[in-house]
Amino acid sequence: MFTQDYLLQSLFVKGEVSNCKYHSSGHIYFTLKDSRGVVNCVMFASQRSGLSFRLAEGQQVVVGGSVDVYERDGKYQLYAKQIVLDGAGLLYERFEQLKAELAECGMFAPEYKQPIPKYIRTLGVVTADTGAAVRDIIQIATRRNPYVQIILYPAIVQGEAAAESVVGGIRALERLGVDVMIVGRGGGSIEDLWAFNERMVAQAVFDCSVPIISAVGHETDTTIIDFVSDLRAPTPSAAAELAVADIREILGSMEGAKEQLQRLIRRRIGEERMRLDRCAMALRYGSPVSRIRARRQEGLRLEEQLQEHMERILGRKRHELELYIERMRGLSPLDKLRSGFSYVEDEQGQNIRSVQGVCPGQQLTVRVQDGSIAARVTEVRAESGF
Repeated sequence: MFTQDYLLQSLFVKGEVSNCKYHSSGHIYFTLKDSRGVVNCVMFASQRSGLSFRLAEGQQVVVGGSVDVYERDGKYQLYAKQIVLDGAGLLYERFEQLKAELAECGMFAPEYKQPIPKYIRTLGVVTADTGAAVRDIIQIATRRNPYVQIILYPAIVQGEAAAESVVGGIRALERLGVDVMIVGRGGGSIEDLWAFNERMVAQAVFDCSVPIISAVGHETDTTIIDFVSDLRAPTPSAAAELAVADIREILGSMEGAKEQLQRLIRRRIGEERMRLDRCAMALRYGSPVSRIRARRQEGLRLEEQLQEHMERILGRKRHELELYIERMRGLSPLDKLRSGFSYVEDEQGQNIRSVQGVCPGQQLTVRVQDGSIAARVTEVRAESGF
């Protein structure tokens, strides 16, 4: 009857913890009581993930689970699957409802996750400016890489104004253009962490163009932005390690790459040297040097023959030119003028060879060695014996 009752398979019971015992097997045995009654409870070790705090005497809690009969004692008891502190039960229901709605909208889909850059220059942090979370992030990020610039947006992370403050920090750092962003705070109850379960914060994380790492609370704490963010870190310290690459590892990898490159270069040089030696040997066996030397000697011999042939032709042509010069010199009127003769021509430039070609009053030009003389004929006399 118990196992067939749907209501008894999923219910929440609120009460005060009593007779709490942690068994060596990992199971937790306790009772829940209030002013009207008591119920025995057990949480098996396999269900311990549903407990985010250490159960202790006197705590007011809400236990979720199923009711069944423990046959040995013939008693029914509550088999716990999750336990939250009292006051968190309603919030947990709201949490599950919003989680289901956002999952249905696709905001948790892996295809929307942005990759976290391996090497960054600026790290944006949205968290309270006091507390262990920001100190851990700054300390670890600075230790891993002191050259990374950390930009802190001091947000309110608890209370009614926390959600709007976190959203404002995300948008402000996005406008600054940081390379990656850490959004989170230290641990606390579900009430303390509730700002990170608000729809507006989840939407801001989803819409942000900068990759976001969520780092809310401790490893066992889970918030809505853990599902929406591009990467979830269990703690703020782990978020700093995920966001900032260790410069020592970078330098080590660079040194390793340098050594590997040097080995490859040396090996390549060795291979090329061996190939060169083989080519040199092949050249020696093929004796192209001898053929080149013979061709060079043949070229030098032909060059000498060509030069001798050209000198003979030039000498012959030079002698012929001298003969032509002597012939021209004998015919040149300039040599006659240099010997004291002159050259007479009329107004039309015709040479005067006879007295019959002139008449008194005619204008003549007498050309001598160093110039010309303008003359007028005053008398013409013919003489015999010429």
